[in-house]
Amino acid sequence: MTAPEPPQGWVPVEHRLFGLDRRTFTPALIVLAIALLLGYGLPALNAAIPWHNEIRAGDLLDLGDGATAVPPAGWQLQSGTLTGASVTNPTSLQVVLATGGATIALRGAAYSGTAEAFLDQVRRSEGNDAPAIDGTRGTVTTTAGLTGVAQSTTSPSGDGLDVAFKVAGRGEPADGAPALLFRVRTAPGQFERFRGEIDGVLRSITPGASR
Repeated sequence: MTAPEPPQGWVPVEHRLFGLDRRTFTPALIVLAIALLLGYGLPALNAAIPWHNEIRAGDLLDLGDGATAVPPAGWQLQSGTLTGASVTNPTSLQVVLATGGATIALRGAAYSGTAEAFLDQVRRSEGNDAPAIDGTRGTVTTTAGLTGVAQSTTSPSGDGLDVAFKVAGRGEPADGAPALLFRVRTAPGQFERFRGEIDGVLRSITPGASR
């Protein structure tokens, strides 16, 4: 006489613990460990690792052709170079400064028109990616006398500021100078918190000395 077949889904007693199938414990624990690592471990690790490109007092950003700007101490230089590090091309400039809740980017391009036309072109090229509400357009003059066209922006994802310049390098006339976009993005409601540091970088932009 053969033994009856066990019911479907039946778990032998040697594989049970508190009524659960012990054979499922290992896969479940692996999934739980991965979830905890993604949810808590990686952010904690990121917070614990010090920035290796932290801006120090006295550092200068190289904007190409002798143009410079003063970055805020304590921020991270995510891309770009400081003066003396290497030769920077002003028409392919890519600088990103970051801190918790804010980024400042400086982008260079070859553009023969005015600063205002350059700003218009940048915003048209972004289309629907541009922030939803624009503030009043105006002008900003740096400490060195360089005048740019400024446009503030706001959206549910945060606040921002775009300023376009024509930055003459060594021996270059202003109308033939490369274009520079100064761009700020902050988390919602955080722009005022960083206003002093943003204004400091913006006002410090200095064109290359003429020969």
